[in-house]
Amino acid sequence: MPVKTIVLGSGAREHALVRGLAADPDVTAVIAAPGNPGMAALAVLASVDILDPDAVVALAREHAADLVVVGPEAPLVAGVSDALRGAGFDVFGPSAAAARLEASKSFAKEIMAVAGVPTAMAHVCSTLEEVAAALDAFGAPHVVKDDGLAAGKGVVVTDSRGDALAHAAACLGKENGRVVVEDFLDGPEVSVFCVCDGQTVLPLEPSQDFKRIGDGDAGPNTGGMGAYSPLDWAPRELTDFVHERIAQPVVDEMAHRGTPFVGILYVGLAITSRGPRVVEFNARLGDPDGQVVLARLRNPLGALLLAAARGRLEEIGRLTWSPRYAVDVVLAAQGYPGAVRSGDVITGLDRAAAESPDAWVLHAGTARGEAGAIVSSGGRVLNVVALGDDLTAARRLAYRALKRIGLPGGQHRTDIAERAELGQIVL
Repeated sequence: MPVKTIVLGSGAREHALVRGLAADPDVTAVIAAPGNPGMAALAVLASVDILDPDAVVALAREHAADLVVVGPEAPLVAGVSDALRGAGFDVFGPSAAAARLEASKSFAKEIMAVAGVPTAMAHVCSTLEEVAAALDAFGAPHVVKDDGLAAGKGVVVTDSRGDALAHAAACLGKENGRVVVEDFLDGPEVSVFCVCDGQTVLPLEPSQDFKRIGDGDAGPNTGGMGAYSPLDWAPRELTDFVHERIAQPVVDEMAHRGTPFVGILYVGLAITSRGPRVVEFNARLGDPDGQVVLARLRNPLGALLLAAARGRLEEIGRLTWSPRYAVDVVLAAQGYPGAVRSGDVITGLDRAAAESPDAWVLHAGTARGEAGAIVSSGGRVLNVVALGDDLTAARRLAYRALKRIGLPGGQHRTDIAERAELGQIVL
């Protein structure tokens, strides 16, 4: 059936969703709101405040949308999905109540405890005294997480007690500020995204992203500097484990509470010496770890997301995957993840796109300058995604395409997926 779809958001995650939806022959139109210049070739751009539920409902009515896909987390917490559902639209994205799995780490811990999900021990703290006691109880490395939304940068993992306390103080200084202090989980981290319709769960293939700004995982955390999939080193039964021991019990518990989870449940895992443990949940597709997964998905994306929105995932069956490897490398602005410079002209986008049909550029923080040129407008500016028959080929192509792009002061990691390519990840 023909499907007219609206995608809410303006980052690389939403560009990847737009790209996947536009490739689905049953999707007749894609509206990106507000979108970015990179999406303009695939979608109609519509200006809207995506945190305003009434404005989003009006946009959906204007375009007679069959499906609305909510990309980022903030509109979910603002109740945009609730308003759309109340107005009779099919929505891929959880309600505000269900999105608490991301919006409150303490709530996520509560759900995991009830559902019997393996995760790290934790203390929820409202004062610095409580934080200090928790840090001493667990010992170093210290893990301190802002309880609320922090755009992927609310977590500090450090051996320094002073740095841990300083981060906690900054979080507690916010209105109703709380932090979660956790026991450190050893082992490599893995992302598993699960498509959910409130009852049924379909896990996607695992990916791994790189959170720190510098090569060798040096420097502060970011929203993500690159990713790859598949993970040859991961346990073969990992996806089934996530489905059966984590995602399905959580979705069942949310349904039991009267807050069914419809959308993407991101399961961030550490593959520890004691087995997989949940690091965190998110209520939306990851960025950039979601991009490499979508790059390998063979199922029509529109049909998959619409089935989830309508509670009919059981009709989809098992998902199918390309055997090829996908690598994503992020190009960030000067100063990221701190204060960044905006307005720099980006060059070479056409040359990067022409490098190979197996490589493409996703826009994250871009805008049209006064002279019509594409300029930087955020911390993470572009994502270069490439496919290859093995990890070496995918990495080589991604970095070759990236070299065609010019951004004054731009920075990127040079070691995305390198250890996996060299076989250096050992469980």
